[in-house]
Amino acid sequence: MNRYFHSLSVDPARCRGAMRCLRLCPTQAIRVRKKKAVILEDKCIDCGECLNACPSRAIQPLTNAFGDLTKFRYTIAIPSPALYAQFGPEIYPDRILGALKTLSFDDAHDLAQTCGEVSFAIQEFLADYRGPRPVISNTCPAIVRLIQVRYPNLIDQILPIETPRELAAREIKQRTAAQLGLPDQDIGTFYLTPCPAKTVSIMQPAEKGRSWLDGAISIADIYRPLLACLEQQDHGGERRSLESICALGIGWAIVDGISRTLRLRNSLSVSGLPEVLRVFDDIERGKLDKIDFIEAYSCLQGCVGGSLNVENIYSSYNKILKLIETLEYEKIKACPDIRHVRRKYASGFFFLEGKVEPRPPRPLHADLAVAIKKRKEKEEIYGDLPQIDCGACGAPSCLTFAEDVVRGEASLDDCPVRTAEIARANARRGNGTDAESPIAGRGLPGAMVKKTGERG
Repeated sequence: MNRYFHSLSVDPARCRGAMRCLRLCPTQAIRVRKKKAVILEDKCIDCGECLNACPSRAIQPLTNAFGDLTKFRYTIAIPSPALYAQFGPEIYPDRILGALKTLSFDDAHDLAQTCGEVSFAIQEFLADYRGPRPVISNTCPAIVRLIQVRYPNLIDQILPIETPRELAAREIKQRTAAQLGLPDQDIGTFYLTPCPAKTVSIMQPAEKGRSWLDGAISIADIYRPLLACLEQQDHGGERRSLESICALGIGWAIVDGISRTLRLRNSLSVSGLPEVLRVFDDIERGKLDKIDFIEAYSCLQGCVGGSLNVENIYSSYNKILKLIETLEYEKIKACPDIRHVRRKYASGFFFLEGKVEPRPPRPLHADLAVAIKKRKEKEEIYGDLPQIDCGACGAPSCLTFAEDVVRGEASLDDCPVRTAEIARANARRGNGTDAESPIAGRGLPGAMVKKTGERG
């Protein structure tokens, strides 16, 4: 079995088995066993839905600590554009980048400029693309992993352009190494992340062996020390900070930001996993094959809705919109030269190093003949379950519960509905009042059982 790195874990001491995480997980990666949540590593996509849902904060995100910066002789912060939306309207990106340099980093890079370059590269790619449509954005690693786990037939429609954070890290590390005469391993590049999925994309990239980033630090973790640095700054030059901002790149922090700034006429933008699942289901059914590009985010409203942010989602979204409007109104020209981008695009600079592959589901058994037998047993068990998907057994659905039973990871007695019906049926038989059940061997009265394959 393949081993997968994850940035989310369960603290058993805090977990109360509330099951909200189980019901919201889009890939059915959570079970509740002995009143404690368990994450299945082959199914988890690190989207953070469980982190947001847990009432007892038992789901813990894993990111790098500030102490990790000491492992490198030179450190560079690469903040997500979502960081710019975490502070008041008077605090512009240049002030935030300046504060990062006084905080713990030797340098800080504005990712918006690289995002702008990638926007142009996407435009070039879509102009030449002749494959199956729609092309699906890959900026959100949780979306990429969702496709790997749940929609493997859509793998070939993932945009093959590298993400801005990886391109920026590669360029900065190579440039800094040449300027300072340092080896790559002495230069640490750290992404300031709004979500746990970005951490996974750094520690275990979906399409290559190694990331150019050396770690990820949560925006929530860096927020307070960064705010303290900002409060100590001289505010006199705050308006000048607008002069270096790329409007194309700032838009990457919010849903529809890429499509809006590129003025794509035949695109669709979607955020929040429930809506993403509906859209992807429609893609698989062939309903959206006339759309050129789909910009998809697992978090509501895009990266500003990440679970590791601090500011209110809607306030953050509004700040990014206002910043873009201000840039457009003042006609600030800080975006990349498209001719330069086209030359880099022609050289292959923007393309992924490897191909994203599907994540194969865990087999029921290593031996094919045994696996086939277990699959039949799973179907029989499922047919005898109430099929109401209540989750009381600790699995998200009756079908997944049947699979857990076949794997030996759960018992039929874990289904309280089935257990209660058996007890009532036995009591009626003991009183001589029970009519013969059509599935008496399982102990469930026929009225409780739907046809095999019918969903509750």
